[in-house]
Amino acid sequence: MTDPNLSKLLQWSLANQGENQEGQSTEGRQAPPLDPALLSALFGGGPSDADLMKAAIECVASSDSEITLESKLIAFDNFEQLIENLDNANNIATLSLWKPLLGCLAHEEAEIRKMAAWCVGTAVQNNVTSQEKLLAEGGIPTLVALATNEAEDKTVRRKSVYALSSACRNYQPAMDLAVEELGKKGYEHGKIDAQDMNAVDAVMNPLKELAK
Repeated sequence: MTDPNLSKLLQWSLANQGENQEGQSTEGRQAPPLDPALLSALFGGGPSDADLMKAAIECVASSDSEITLESKLIAFDNFEQLIENLDNANNIATLSLWKPLLGCLAHEEAEIRKMAAWCVGTAVQNNVTSQEKLLAEGGIPTLVALATNEAEDKTVRRKSVYALSSACRNYQPAMDLAVEELGKKGYEHGKIDAQDMNAVDAVMNPLKELAK
């Protein structure tokens, strides 16, 4: 059964779809701001960030045919903005949202895959707690596969490189696994010091170039 809070969030999303600019790319899209008065009315006192995060991911991962791709992208935009906050990013694990988030990396829609990679990158950037969770949930091999897949949409590949780069910087276990996985794809590297930004760039920049 769909969470009633999700239905309310979707009503807000649908009502605000028209505010998105025609022809604007997802990378440049800014979701309509969350109106505190509206949210207070909808959720009876206002939802917490955790409520909004859960509702957003439930929306994105839903198989309900009535939920449009545009609604899912708006929900993902909102989620990405929420997890720019360090506490919210770390709350992804507390709310058991890592599995559904990483599941979106395999979504049939390229826009959803891109947003999933973008959100992963935002969550783990300069955040060792979330880097540890991403590694534990098996996200590194998936990101490597997306970043190196020549048949993949290039915007998805670019965001996957961003996520991979953010996951590895200053976190040696993720760097070691990324190097191992890249080696399986034909991208050979020796031992890379995760705290050496130039060395990390030497791994990530060629992947960025291939995704242009």
